[in-house]
Amino acid sequence: MFAVIISYHLNTVHGAVLHGSRAPGQPTIKATLGRRACDERRAEGITESICSMIERDLMPINTVDGAGFQDLIAILEPGYNIPSRPSITSRLEARYEKRKSELKTTLATATAVALTTDCWTALTTESYITVTCHYNDENWQLKSAVLTTTNMSERHTADNLADNLNEVVETWGLSGRVTACVHDNARNIVNANNPTRVTWKSVACFAHTLNLAVNDGFAAAGVSRAIVAAGRLVKHFHHSTIATKALGEKQQQMSLPPHRLIQSCKTRWNSVCDMFERLVEQRWAVSAVLSDRSVTKLADARTLELRDDYWQLMEDMAPMLGTLKCATTVMSAESEVSISNTYPITFSLINNHLGAADGDSHKVAEFKERVRDSLGERMKIKSDDLDSSTPMVATMLDPRHKHLEFLPPATRISAHSKLLEMATAERDSVTATGAATAGDGNTIQTAAPQRHGATSAMSLLLGETYSNAHKGGVESEVEIYLKDPPALLESNPTCWWKVNEGRFPTLAKLAKRYLCTPGTSVPSERVFSAAGLTVNRLRTRLTPDHVNMLIFLNKNI
Repeated sequence: MFAVIISYHLNTVHGAVLHGSRAPGQPTIKATLGRRACDERRAEGITESICSMIERDLMPINTVDGAGFQDLIAILEPGYNIPSRPSITSRLEARYEKRKSELKTTLATATAVALTTDCWTALTTESYITVTCHYNDENWQLKSAVLTTTNMSERHTADNLADNLNEVVETWGLSGRVTACVHDNARNIVNANNPTRVTWKSVACFAHTLNLAVNDGFAAAGVSRAIVAAGRLVKHFHHSTIATKALGEKQQQMSLPPHRLIQSCKTRWNSVCDMFERLVEQRWAVSAVLSDRSVTKLADARTLELRDDYWQLMEDMAPMLGTLKCATTVMSAESEVSISNTYPITFSLINNHLGAADGDSHKVAEFKERVRDSLGERMKIKSDDLDSSTPMVATMLDPRHKHLEFLPPATRISAHSKLLEMATAERDSVTATGAATAGDGNTIQTAAPQRHGATSAMSLLLGETYSNAHKGGVESEVEIYLKDPPALLESNPTCWWKVNEGRFPTLAKLAKRYLCTPGTSVPSERVFSAAGLTVNRLRTRLTPDHVNMLIFLNKNI
């Protein structure tokens, strides 16, 4: 009855407004009544979702000021008032502080962590250093996080880099728990991770080291000229829309995959391999385009066309470069243990894949020899300290590689002795810590052994401690561990340790400390791609603090 009365009143008294005769800009009553109210709870949810969108997709914060975004929200939720850019910024800052606090709490429970670091320059010419950390949690799950992306305006000297790394470690409460830092082979960062400046071990990025060895091989075998010529050819297709269109037509005519040619880049690992493989795949389509005078001028064709020996060289090099690419890919995995694969892969490349083969051409054989020598030298495979290096210790703690069959017998014995030495030191450290705890008044109560009946004759003759003489001894633990059959290559080392931690408690502590170390500095270098989206031409006014905040939120979701 009430609704009928209201309807009658609106039609008789406010009919003009109700049916469209109103002042310009004044909404109709129907439009006003049809607008759904957005309550406080729903509005808060939408605002949080907008913040999450900016985090996950690395959207500019001023997206909320965009007319298109505002029109979209007006359609989806007409009653919602979009917060201003400063308001969204404040919310992101609060989320950053909260997530940073949560990560600190999580890292406080980690027994050991490893770091990776690298420097990069933004579009604004500002220099940044990124530090990531990696650790095994209580369930042997490999975890990682970006700690910081800090503006570094001072010179990148070893002292300044070391000071920056030490400050990050102290800020995050990681002092005394950093096992190693993985970095590239630049002299300044290598010197920054020297024992005189930091308390952790220095580990060179395997992928960067392998790339340097491969470049040495290119230079020695005269492959560089073929790379330059191939790069010039690819550049022509990338810059000519006519040539690119013609290539697509030739690919279709020849039933070739419609693939785009790939350009090599000195700073991109394996890019030469990708360029060679793609050119070999598209050789006849490329040649057809260069032979078509309606597409390519004769003078250009003479400059661009590759010599037959270059084509043959690319084809001969492809399998070897593919193997080296596979090694880089395996070592760059972030979600799996990789540091322990360093030396097994290194020795396999040197002793098997880079060895001379009957069908090798002169240039391929020369390339293999130079890469083999360079890789062995850079990886210090003949060093007296090989068995104490972080990758080798990790290899011994990986149940897949613990037998060290790739090493000479004398080196293998030395390495296993080093493992026993480290395990003994770990046991003594735990014992000393327990004694210190007891000395502080926190006495650990130990249950007295129970006796079941009278002492047996054998116990009387041989002594009650006969059976337990070596039980729990670290020597026995290491011996049994090494004698156990190795795990399958496809198995996960951390899963193995989760199951066998009770059998080898001392070695498990070492494994948790060393196996969290990445084999490459890829984790910190992959931040560059996110940074490129963050510091772009639309956001050149971002402060370094906000660059750090946005990358942190994006990478630590």
